[in-house]
Amino acid sequence: MGVSFLSTCPSLLSLAANDTPPSTRYQPRSVSICCNKTIIDVAAEEPFHWRRREVLKCVGATVGLEIFGSSGSLVGMANAADLIQRRQRSEFQSQVKGTLFNAIKGNPDIIPSLLTLAINDAVTYDKATKSGGPNGSIRFSSEISRPENAGLSAALNLLEEAKKEIDSYSKGGPISYADLINYAAQSAVKATFLAAAISKCGGNEEKGSILYNAYGSNGQWGLFDRQFGRADAQDPDPEGRVPVWQKASVQEMKDKFSALGFGPRQLAVLSAFLGPDQNATETLLASDPDVAPWVQKYQRSRETVSRTDYEVDLITTFTKLSTLGQQINYEAYTYPPPKIDITKLKL
Repeated sequence: MGVSFLSTCPSLLSLAANDTPPSTRYQPRSVSICCNKTIIDVAAEEPFHWRRREVLKCVGATVGLEIFGSSGSLVGMANAADLIQRRQRSEFQSQVKGTLFNAIKGNPDIIPSLLTLAINDAVTYDKATKSGGPNGSIRFSSEISRPENAGLSAALNLLEEAKKEIDSYSKGGPISYADLINYAAQSAVKATFLAAAISKCGGNEEKGSILYNAYGSNGQWGLFDRQFGRADAQDPDPEGRVPVWQKASVQEMKDKFSALGFGPRQLAVLSAFLGPDQNATETLLASDPDVAPWVQKYQRSRETVSRTDYEVDLITTFTKLSTLGQQINYEAYTYPPPKIDITKLKL
């Protein structure tokens, strides 16, 4: 006795074995069909047989479903691995922020320099050559010693010490200078926002913290926090790409920001960190008809309780600035989880 084709496909046996269709299916009835004077009695036809093409279609669908079903475990493993990496990066990022927060808390006078350090490292970006940007090149002695970076060595030294501590507990390799500089700047920005809230509460830190958490912009950092995995440059960026802010004209500042893809709005919101004297920079920018409306808007916003316009625009601008020309490695700082020997588990 030969082996039928259907017997090799268990998933089709149930279809072939079911001679009587369910009551919910269409029940055939005797119908006469006339076509070119030929009368065919449908009811008198032989019992329905599977055509080979239809069988092959079903086989293909069955095999496809079986493959899809078996791939579910692979998809689950991939998702689990992705979740593990996300948790690793999130935990490490939280530790980094804690270290930087403590470092800055003990040196509040250095906050403006940390922000200027991040800005000057980033604005070396050149769109034409796709070079420069927030790549940590400012750490090189030949770059930090340039005129535009005068007074920033103390900020860099602080980060060098913080890096030693961070690298000591990192399980996924040393943190890049590019990430270190930008997350230090983020911590510095948050510190200025919190200090402003405390000031509005008459110096009461508890009330200021409540005000900042309730009405502040702390929840606007999501996109910035995802950009974790910047690569370091191996050489200093070319000279002449960063203006000496305290000596630059408004037009020079506008031209530089335009070359980066920014405009008067972004120039105004970052004005507090362009040069050592915020008031002098804002007064200069307020003399320009293109920048003045934005300067005035942010001055008014800083007088409000929430300071929403100023803080949100500053976060948005800084986030974009911190990724110019960077290809973020979203697997950075991850590491293989420890293997567990199940034979040694005590049940």
